[in-house]
Amino acid sequence: MSVLSTATVDPPALSTADATTYAGWFSCLAEPTRVRLLHAVAARPGGCTVGELAETLGVGQPTVSHHVRKLADVGFLVVAKDGTATRVTMNPACCSGLPHAADAVMGLLDARPCCPTDLPPDVRVRAMSDADLVAVRDIYAQGIDSGNATFETEVPDTEALQSKWLPEHRWVAELDGAVVGWAAASPTSTRAVYAGVAETSVYVAESARGRGVGRSLIYTQVTEADNGGLWTLQTTIFPENKASLALHHSAGFRTVGIRERIARHHGTWRDTVLLERRRAQD
Repeated sequence: MSVLSTATVDPPALSTADATTYAGWFSCLAEPTRVRLLHAVAARPGGCTVGELAETLGVGQPTVSHHVRKLADVGFLVVAKDGTATRVTMNPACCSGLPHAADAVMGLLDARPCCPTDLPPDVRVRAMSDADLVAVRDIYAQGIDSGNATFETEVPDTEALQSKWLPEHRWVAELDGAVVGWAAASPTSTRAVYAGVAETSVYVAESARGRGVGRSLIYTQVTEADNGGLWTLQTTIFPENKASLALHHSAGFRTVGIRERIARHHGTWRDTVLLERRRAQD
């Protein structure tokens, strides 16, 4: 098992343009009611009305409307009419943009971790076999049904799944002898120059979420990728999937950017967050 270097590296200088943008964001949040309001909206994936926010926060509607406008002006919130009411939702890009800004200001972008360290002792990760593909497909179907895991709307057959993944980079996680999660890597290109670049996926069964299965899988995925000749891993995640974003950041992935309205999903344009992880320099 290889461990990425922990040597201190000076982070790049923060540009004036980024500093100006981040200062505007932080200035907008320099008001406790706005922080509470932003948290209240973020806690409701479907959004809420101004009236519901006023009731939740115990603040008058005119005050809520004023703060909502300020937060919408800098891009944290999206405001739309819903009949006679005003509905407020999170700007999905905020879920990644704001943490990225904090990391940039604190100089943490070049101090990414190798991988999670708090692995549960009862989760076993092993190489995926063809016999696991039915269970893997069932777990994939659960992810599709969640609406925030993939653009896929139909479950591929086992042959299609098997053919798309690199044979040496597909894994399953077991709890009590049952397959409860999987991780796999697919080549991003047939060109030889990109032979070490792969697109990754991690899925956990609904019944096993919150038990560290994802951490165990991504630990194996990234360490074996480092050992197995893959120098860059990349993945795309819906901004609403905060758990997956946090998991990948814990494994050394960095946010490259937001791909706005990249494709339709059930008739709705969706954004994705593009993340990548680079193996330590040889």
